[in-house]
Amino acid sequence: MSGGRIRFNAFDMSCVVHQSPGLWRHPDDESHRYTDLSYWTDLARTLEDGLFDGIFLADVLGVYDLYGASPDAALRAGAQVPVTDPLPLVAAMATVTEHLGFGLTTGTAFEHPVPFARRASTLDHLTGGRLGWNVVTGYLPSAAQNTQSHGQLDTFEHDARYDHADEYLEVLYSLWEGSWEDDAVRADPLTGIYTDPHKVHPINHHGAHYTVPGVHVSAPSPQRTPVIFQAGASSRGSAFAATHAEAVFVAAPTKETLAAVVDNLTAKLQDAGRSRQDVVIYALLTVITDETDALAQAKATEYRNYVDPEGSLVLMSGWMGVDFAEVGLDAPLTDLGPAASSNAIQSAVAAFQQASGSGGPDGPDGDGNGGWTVRDLAEFGGIGGLGPVVVGSGESVADELEDWVATTGVDGFNLAYAITPGTFRDVIEHVVPVLQERGRYPVEHPTTPTTLRDTLFRRGARVPDNHPAHAARIRHLPRTEGVRS
Repeated sequence: MSGGRIRFNAFDMSCVVHQSPGLWRHPDDESHRYTDLSYWTDLARTLEDGLFDGIFLADVLGVYDLYGASPDAALRAGAQVPVTDPLPLVAAMATVTEHLGFGLTTGTAFEHPVPFARRASTLDHLTGGRLGWNVVTGYLPSAAQNTQSHGQLDTFEHDARYDHADEYLEVLYSLWEGSWEDDAVRADPLTGIYTDPHKVHPINHHGAHYTVPGVHVSAPSPQRTPVIFQAGASSRGSAFAATHAEAVFVAAPTKETLAAVVDNLTAKLQDAGRSRQDVVIYALLTVITDETDALAQAKATEYRNYVDPEGSLVLMSGWMGVDFAEVGLDAPLTDLGPAASSNAIQSAVAAFQQASGSGGPDGPDGDGNGGWTVRDLAEFGGIGGLGPVVVGSGESVADELEDWVATTGVDGFNLAYAITPGTFRDVIEHVVPVLQERGRYPVEHPTTPTTLRDTLFRRGARVPDNHPAHAARIRHLPRTEGVRS
């Protein structure tokens, strides 16, 4: 099968249970080392050797306590708790790599944009321009309760959270792009002038949520604005992504559902004055592979024996906004009704309801039960969360990945793991060589390190002219600075 490059991004989180509850008990899993810096530097080297685009670090500031109206089940399962701050990990991983990109998750509801702008600029400097930022508007009420000064923003109605995020990004774009001219830093020992004050400009932002009259306190980093990642798939979320995102993470249980998500995003990109070529779309997916199909299937069966169904429903409850402790295990997903209406990830329920309806799969394993039930959901989500699991030899997995790309229009995959780092090592050992032989995957890094934006688009380190961050540059800086040559 001919076609373009298939991209891989690693999906991880600084905790013991990210997307596969119960698998921390597997003897080959090393997620218990999440507080060990060498785990992260070793993983970064592995992914760089495997020519991954980057590693995307998820994060939460609350506990998944919707299930059973208590954090107890999440704590028992280790479901994304305990969790540590991902920001310091980026700097450490950057010191042992030259090409790997880093996608960092932080929420717009929990921190004022001015200190975050400095933190992002710092990491973009330290990584040589390899930073991406996953913009999260928030969906866990416990996170809002834990951050009283700004947490009330997380209790906004779903669409209002994105309205707030629009202004948050407007402030950041103004600071990153519109405050410092490119040659503001002179570092001239003869005159004693380090920074020319005439080339540093206040942004004078006065909005509904923020007043920021001053200047950015950091000099421009290699990319200025980090690559903007986004994962919102609701109607308002996809519109937000179409305006701001350069890389989009999507998740769907079927190819048909995923293709519809890509088509919808493409249409909204056009509405926003952008094109499909302005974003890279990664689909959530987990690969279980080995030398042969039989060995891979045996490995998958072994992994399934470690799945924690309650831990799976803990995460699903938080992602979907439904307390599955109050729903019978054999209840069809199509019967969730009003329980599915919440500020959580609205599209998740719709995707699984569609999968259980006309033309959808007969349960995740084709078990003839008439559609997806809560029990099916717990089993399906036990490995890899909301994304599908592909099992087989390197050849078989490569065939399936090529079909997903051809059928859905995604650019690549945000790879979750069953066990870590073993799942990533297996992909690199068994799948990557097959894709390389087929001309679908790079065989070497560029001769010189590049920024993350240039890795993804091959058009330089800076945002393109049709991105709203560039408009902030035009708005604030002198014309000779704001207009590209």
